[in-house]
Amino acid sequence: MSLTLLEQSWRDEPAPQLISHLLTRYHARHREQLPELVRLARRVEQVHGTHAHCPDGLADLLTDMQQELESHMCKEEHVLFPLLQQGFGARAAPPIQVMLFEHDQHAQALDKLLALTHGCTPPVDACHTWRTLYDGLQAFHDDLVQHIHLENNVLFANALNPAR
Repeated sequence: MSLTLLEQSWRDEPAPQLISHLLTRYHARHREQLPELVRLARRVEQVHGTHAHCPDGLADLLTDMQQELESHMCKEEHVLFPLLQQGFGARAAPPIQVMLFEHDQHAQALDKLLALTHGCTPPVDACHTWRTLYDGLQAFHDDLVQHIHLENNVLFANALNPAR
């Protein structure tokens, strides 16, 4: 099995260091990204609602994603991560299973986001706000994919299989 560069750089790090990275690089970042993306999406939908490529429903999807991610991240921060930081890896299997299920739900939401935005590709005649929104959506998408990947394939895998 080939490891990605991202996995290789974190595979052998202790859980507390990886968790600290996840909190600062991804949790904090998502909390910064989503309110602005919701604001921009509402603006684009309001101004360009009659445009054939307007991502109708995007602001609502992002609002739902923001609520789901906030709930998810709070569970990680207050339940799962403390268990992993204290070395209870294998005994954290039940909350890890919940997080894996929720990660699948986040991936489905990202699929909807890509479908609504034609892969985060603005129309040729898109205004600056629309282009800024799609650039931000692409960054959010990439960040969330990396975030989920690190948790699933490094943090959780190491916790459940400490000998690997």
